[in-house]
Amino acid sequence: MSTPLLPCVTVETGPAPEATVIWLHGLGADGHDFEPVVPELHLPDELPVRFIFPHASAIPVTINGGYIMPAWYDIKQTDLGIEHDEAGIRASAQQIQMLIERERMHGMPANRIMLAGFSQGGAMALHVGLRQSTPLAGIIALSAYLLLPESHANPDALSAPVFMAHGINDPVVPFFLGDESRRKLERQGCRIAWHTYPMEHQVCTEEIGAIGKWISHTLSGTD
Repeated sequence: MSTPLLPCVTVETGPAPEATVIWLHGLGADGHDFEPVVPELHLPDELPVRFIFPHASAIPVTINGGYIMPAWYDIKQTDLGIEHDEAGIRASAQQIQMLIERERMHGMPANRIMLAGFSQGGAMALHVGLRQSTPLAGIIALSAYLLLPESHANPDALSAPVFMAHGINDPVVPFFLGDESRRKLERQGCRIAWHTYPMEHQVCTEEIGAIGKWISHTLSGTD
């Protein structure tokens, strides 16, 4: 049986987009969650971008009593560094990869495609983005961490620039886990723009502004 393409919300900031950002939501949310962020990024008019916000499939989540909700993978432990749902991660990775390939089939080259995500979505953005055979334009991982740490990134994919941000008071994905993930990637040669904020498991206005500047600079070389 073939894997179905995930349903998505699509927002274009102008005609004939010159780049694509595939943005993955967090646990229990959906593709609409970060849709309002697009105008807050204040991207330049001369850089039209297609934003794709997919909806993750609804699955039982162990840590939430088996309640069925949108999730990229199951979470079984409160300590996110102990046990990862490898089967769920790989299934979602395949679905996300299909979205990347669809963009490429429509003429968008890999070096004009970004993967972004928050929490679970950010973890998946790192996991999928760092396993590409052709480097992406960039990866944005917010309040996230590395999945399946015993597995390895594609050395070619490590040339993609990465934006990582984390709240220092995050009670859901502890700050040390995000910082540890960042340090591990830097040791592998990854170029990371690392931002920290006095917040919990969330995004803030200052962070959104920094993301917008980073996207603009990375895609066009301007602020």
